[in-house]
Amino acid sequence: MRTATRRITTGALAAAVAGLLAAAPGTAAHAGEEVPEPEVFTSEFRVVATPDMVVDNQGAPVPGEEGAWGSFRFRLNSAEDVICYDIRFFGVTPPYLSPAKTATHIHQAADGEFGPPRLAFPDPERDGRGGLRSSGCMRGPFTTGLEGDDGNDTGAGFTVAQIEDDPSSFYADTHTADFPAGAIRGQLKDADRGYGRPG
Repeated sequence: MRTATRRITTGALAAAVAGLLAAAPGTAAHAGEEVPEPEVFTSEFRVVATPDMVVDNQGAPVPGEEGAWGSFRFRLNSAEDVICYDIRFFGVTPPYLSPAKTATHIHQAADGEFGPPRLAFPDPERDGRGGLRSSGCMRGPFTTGLEGDDGNDTGAGFTVAQIEDDPSSFYADTHTADFPAGAIRGQLKDADRGYGRPG
């Protein structure tokens, strides 16, 4: 099946999101090849995302969804270019909305800055416990459905090893119709790095 890639520059992302506010929510298309969990991991990151960390495409603080928060657990196998994710949201109110193929991402930018999405994850769904959850594993090559300034998909050429090399240059977030810049956001930190184990 042919997958379309939308052209968008980082400077135009917020405008594109605003233009989609009247559109239907995006589908939870997978951004990489879904694969079984590997036997070993080379690193692990746990991120807490909150509404007070959200910025717009100029890096200016903007409100996220008050009272919402989320946890992102990422386990990486950089040798196989695999990332396993366990994402949980509380107080985040769908519908999700993003010009990318999903609305839940890892972006490349330092704390307080805006950057393009590099990985797009299936958006969390109701878990029957009052929260939203998405979990699984995916392997590169990765796509986001957004075309960057260089004319390529913003996930093109990206590998999970880049996260291990400089984790503080990446953040995790999710976007909704009410909060297109982000409902919540959390920065990865080298201090939070761990090493995954089988199971």
